[in-house]
Formats: sequence, structure tokens, C-alpha cells
Amino acid sequence: MKKQGKQLATRREFMAAASSLAVFSIVPRRTLAQSGEQAPSDKLNIGSIGVGGMQGGNDVNSVSSENLYAFCDVDENFLNRAGERHSVSKLYRDFREMLDKEYKNLDGVTVTIPDHMHASASLCAMERGLGVYCQKPLTQSAWEARLLTKAAQKYKVPTQMGNQGYSSEATRTACEIIWSGVLGEIIEVHSMSGGGFSRGVTEWPAVEEVPETLNWDLWTGRAAEHTYSSKIHPIHWRGFLEYGTQMIGDWGIHQLGPANWALQLGSPTSVQCTAVEEVNPVTYPHYSCKFEFPERPNKYVPSGKMPPVTVYWYEGNMAGNFKRPEGLTDEDMEGINEIFIGTKGILGTGGRGESVHMLPKSKMKDYKNPEKVLERSPGHYEDWIRACKSGQPACSNFSIAGPYTEWMLLGAISWRFPNAKLFWDGENLRFTNNEKANEYVKPTFRKGWELKDVIL
Repeated sequence: MKKQGKQLATRREFMAAASSLAVFSIVPRRTLAQSGEQAPSDKLNIGSIGVGGMQGGNDVNSVSSENLYAFCDVDENFLNRAGERHSVSKLYRDFREMLDKEYKNLDGVTVTIPDHMHASASLCAMERGLGVYCQKPLTQSAWEARLLTKAAQKYKVPTQMGNQGYSSEATRTACEIIWSGVLGEIIEVHSMSGGGFSRGVTEWPAVEEVPETLNWDLWTGRAAEHTYSSKIHPIHWRGFLEYGTQMIGDWGIHQLGPANWALQLGSPTSVQCTAVEEVNPVTYPHYSCKFEFPERPNKYVPSGKMPPVTVYWYEGNMAGNFKRPEGLTDEDMEGINEIFIGTKGILGTGGRGESVHMLPKSKMKDYKNPEKVLERSPGHYEDWIRACKSGQPACSNFSIAGPYTEWMLLGAISWRFPNAKLFWDGENLRFTNNEKANEYVKPTFRKGWELKDVIL
């Protein structure tokens, strides 16, 4: 973004010159870069949408190497505390107002709000030419994931989904082990996560008075109107059908990162719920499902392609249904939440793809990792910041994160149709054998919050 042959002014010099003008503002890097001028420093002007709750404070801290310029949160408690902590005075309750007023002063935004509003805030920023770091899962629905994939292609802004494991050494090593052929052909992947949010809530919680500091209407956003409950805001919304994605979006999208990358998964041909319990009209049940993927191209393997593979997901109580491969012990499975089963061997990863082991673990004693193929990451947030400054795409940019989120969220639809194999037409974003299932591909938007499709 810097032009060769021009002297780089410091931000202090720039600010001193600007202070003599009647109107003063800190000009963002992208504005100066587009005008052919040099940015006053190497720091980005960052706006943060969501600065408290489940992850907002951490995301703000993680980009605080840059210039924190404006904050937005529907809850004044979070907003004022974050503003005071980081000496940010431009504080907003509505991200639309913040972006309309401040986009010329910003380079990028972090989006750390409930799943159902990810697409709305991210698209609003991208349309204004801003880079976006959006928490995982990228969206709450497959239609919205496709929307942001197309938006990234159209607006060409630097993007990153917050699945930090994609930047880990272990995830990249797992890819290289699989591509080396030592495991043979990968024919199955299993991943599991117990627990969850709002388990046991099977009807809408009792009405509570909305806290004076919270704008519940803005929090609700595109979703249907419901009464406020402390069982929803600020933490447990992820278990509710209206707002979240439960464990497949909370941890599944972390855990299956190595599989998505190493196996170049793309779009499945089908998804099928294999077991489900505690179905109710308010929160997600415990369920397991499987995705079938066809043969796929992969430039990293000698044959240039990978064989069909089945990916199994287990969440909540269903995590206990996973049957570990014969010969593996409790010790082998410790810390493992994703298993690749190949025709010649087994590999396990843990955390968010932050550990990797040949299985049984005794095989690691004399095992030497293959030669590195993938560039190593400076860190997940740093990768996005680098993308904003250099134009080099981040590792989980929306052209990658969008299709990945899209296929995973089919699992969050499958439990509504137990044991039924739902055939998926990825190109046309629809199930070919179940019109009822298609009703869950795209969300219903409350009046005033509609999103239009992105036309390329």
C-alpha cells in the first residue's frame, strides 16, 4: 500500500500539520493509499463492533497494536468500560451509525457479536471498503456464508474469520503429514465436542426487565422479536436457534479446520443426522451427523486429487457415541478431538488444531515431520493486520472461511430430519430432495434488517 519513492511522514508530523486546519481528523491508511499519498504511520485505524460479552474484549486487546479509533456495543456497560480502558472516545450503540459516520476514518473493523448478526455487520463494513475480522462461525446460515464469500470477491477488502487454529503450527503440520502420503488415503474424519450453551432450556425464558444499559432491539437485529432474558444475553445466546449455532459453530469450526484445509473439502454431496435427542423449539439438541464429500482436486498431493471422504460430527451428549479406532488407548485419545483415518495410518489433532499426533502416540517417538510446504503464520490477528497493510490474503479470508462455514452449517440443519440423507447442490445452494430443509438455508429477516444478495 505504500508508494515507492515518497518520504514517509510520521503520524506525529501529520497530526501537527493537521492541527493547524479548521477541521481535524486522523486519516486512515487506505484513504491515503487510494489517493496516492503516504499514510502518516504504519498503524491502522480500527473500529470494533462488539467489545464485551463472550469474546469482544479479547478481540479488542488482540488488535490493540493498532490505533483503536471507534467502538460499538449495544450494551453501555461493555461500551463505556472498553472506551475508558483503551482511551477511545468515539462510542456508538448501532454499528450502522458508526460505519456511516466513521468509515472514512477507518481501515478495518472487528466483528464480535452474536452469530445471527455477523453477516449484517460484516457486509455493512465491506460495502464501505473496510477490512473485516469476524469471529467464528462466519455466519449463522449457509446463505449468509455464501453472501460474504461473494462480498469478499466483489469488494476485495482484507478479511479473516476468527478460527485461530488456522494460523497454528500444528494445523499446518497436519496438512503436510496428510499430503506426504504416510497415512495413505484419508477415508474418514471424526470430530466431537460435548457440552454446549443453554442445555435444558426447552421453552422461551420468563420475561425479564431489559437492563437500562442494554438496547435489546439493536441486540435482536435481524432476528424475530422476543422478550429479553439474562439466559440469552450476554453469553448463552449461542444455544438458541434464533441466535446461534451451538457447538458446531462454537468449537466444530475450530476443530475441523485441519480437515477442511488438508483435505480441501469444498462442498459436500450430502449431510445426514445419525442421532438426535432433546429436540425442542427453542434451543439446539444433542446430535451427530455425517457429511459425504466427493473426489476433490488438491494441488499439494502427487496425484492432484483426493478420494471421497466422510466427515462425522458429534456434539453434546452424542460426543460419547464416538467409537475410537481399535488399538487406541485412553492415553492416545487424551487431548484429541479430531481423528483422520487413513488406509495406512491414523492422525489426531487437538484444541483448535493446535496439537497434532500420529496415533497411537507411540508412533511419534521416531517420527520425523515432513518438509514444510506451507508458510508459517505470524499469528491469526497479525495475519489479518498484515493483510490490511500489504494486501497479502490472510489464511482464513472469506474466500476460504465462507465455503468452510457454509458446509459446516448444513449440520445445524440436519438434526431436524433424523436419519434422512439430505442431498446438497452446493452450486445452487439448496437441497435437492427436501424442500422443507431448504427453509433453513436462508434466515428470515425482521423488517428493516433485510440483506440483499451480492451480485458479482
